[in-house]
Parts: sequence; C-alpha cells; structure tokens
Amino acid sequence: MGLLDESAYTECRLCPRGCAVDRTAPGPRGVCGQGDGVRVARAALHYWEEPPISGEAGSGAIFFSGCPLGCVFCQNHRISSEGFGRAVSARRLAMVMMELQGQGALNVNLVTALHFAPQVARAVALARDAGLAIPVLCNTSGYERPELVAALDGVVDVWLADFKYASPDLAARYSRARDYPRVAAAALSQMVAQVEARGGRRLAPDGTMLQGVVVRHLVMPGASDDSMAVLDRVWEIGGNRVDLSVMNQYTPSAECRARGDELSRTVTDAEYECVLDHADALGFERMWWQQGGTVSESFVPEFDDTGVAGPEL
Repeated sequence: MGLLDESAYTECRLCPRGCAVDRTAPGPRGVCGQGDGVRVARAALHYWEEPPISGEAGSGAIFFSGCPLGCVFCQNHRISSEGFGRAVSARRLAMVMMELQGQGALNVNLVTALHFAPQVARAVALARDAGLAIPVLCNTSGYERPELVAALDGVVDVWLADFKYASPDLAARYSRARDYPRVAAAALSQMVAQVEARGGRRLAPDGTMLQGVVVRHLVMPGASDDSMAVLDRVWEIGGNRVDLSVMNQYTPSAECRARGDELSRTVTDAEYECVLDHADALGFERMWWQQGGTVSESFVPEFDDTGVAGPEL
C-alpha cells in the first residue's frame, strides 16, 4: 500500500500521528478530522506570502480543510479544527489549479494538503497533462513524514515549510506533538536533498521561485531562545540552500488571551530583533522578515468557498 494510493486511507498513516484510522468508513476520525474525500475552503489569489512566492501577481492558494497538528494558537481554526470546507473530486481540484493559472497565479499553493496526498498527487498529474505550467508549492506545518515528502518528488516543486519548535516540551504544550522537532528536521532534510537532486534553487527572470525550499519560523512570545535553537537546526540542515522567513505575526486568539500565560500577549520588539540578529550571525543570505506591528488577522483570508465549486477537468 503506497502513500499516494487511495487505499492508504483504510489504515491511515499519512501523517506522523500514525492514527491508523479507516478514513473510508463512517465513525471516529483521526487527528486531522477528515475522511477520504478532499475538502477545500478557498481557492484564490493570495498576496501575503514571501516575495518570491507571491510576487506582484499573487500565489494561487488552495486552503484544505483539517490539520494533523492542531496548534492551540492556530489562526485558521475554522478550517483546521472546525472542518469548514466543500467536498471536491481530484478532477475538480485539477480544474481549480488550471483556473488559478488562468487568473495569473505565479504558482499553485497547496495549504495544509498532505493529509489528502493521494488525491492531491493525482490532481497535479491531471492538471499538468492539461497544460499546468506554473510551479506546485506545498505549504506545510513541517510536521510531515519524510517518506511522504520523498513520495512527492516530481509532484512538488517548492516546499514552503514551517519549522515551529526545537523544544519537544514546547511542541507538546502548543501542538500536542512532542516529536515535532525530530519529525520536522527529518522532513526538511528530505526536502533539501530532493530539491538539490533536481538542480537546486531556481528562480524565474522576475525573481519568483520555480524550485526551492523556504523555511518559515513564527517567533512566539517568551520563546526567543527556542527560536534561536530552531534557526541553528535549520542552518545545520540546509544552510544557504534554503530561504529563511522569520515571522512576527503571532496574534493571540480569544482562547489564548484567556489563558493568562505567555500566549496571551504578542512578541516584543526585543524578542523579535534578538532572533533576527541570530539569523544574521548564522549567515543566512536570503532572509525575509516582517515589520513591527504586524498582526496575523491581516494575513487570514475569508474562508467562504471562493473558487471551490465549478466544473471538473
């Protein structure tokens, strides 16, 4: 049973949780909360990714329902934990990719998609057969099985991967995933090796990314030491073979504000600057950062089925 075979859903181990739930049957779901049918909450041009991803024209973002990670501070909780989204076939998903290309998207941006990896891979193949010519980008929490990353060689051109934590304790506290640092490191190592084997980072004449790895790290309040440890690990794995994005957009949700702990506040300027200084000291040559005062809500689109319904390919 291959990871890109739809039979993988009958005893699902697509993600590191390894729930082994039968997602084809009614009844209890695994951690991702999804069955074997793809669900999508929005498909539209998105202008708030890193410059090599969004450029001026925008990235063709497809937001998938469900998530295996379940971070307590998630800004996309309506789709990640509440399950909002519309069921689509692989053929409709392929047509969505073609429609985004027709709108001028610089890439197809698959946001939290790999718990639907079999249909996603099939949809990409269908779309490419129909003339999809823009890169396919996988936008992931970083919590992926390296075996699944390897299986997607030739499907994914650009990896846009989070690396959230270096501390297992922090990963357990915020994402119920004590193994996150180990899993994310193994997944990133596979992504880097895969891209290097295909010739490494490549840009279009306009500077947009055709192939490569971008690692994102969200600085958390009270955790700048862990952020610096994350950057140490990313440097060790990828060095300047990866682009680095250090984000300053943590914004506490109502639930986080009610906790009364460090998650109830934003990141201070001093905390963020400390992490940026560390990235500079390590030697990252391609680094993206955000201006002070950034808040997450400005980057969260309306999840309203935009671009989801329509004809199949």
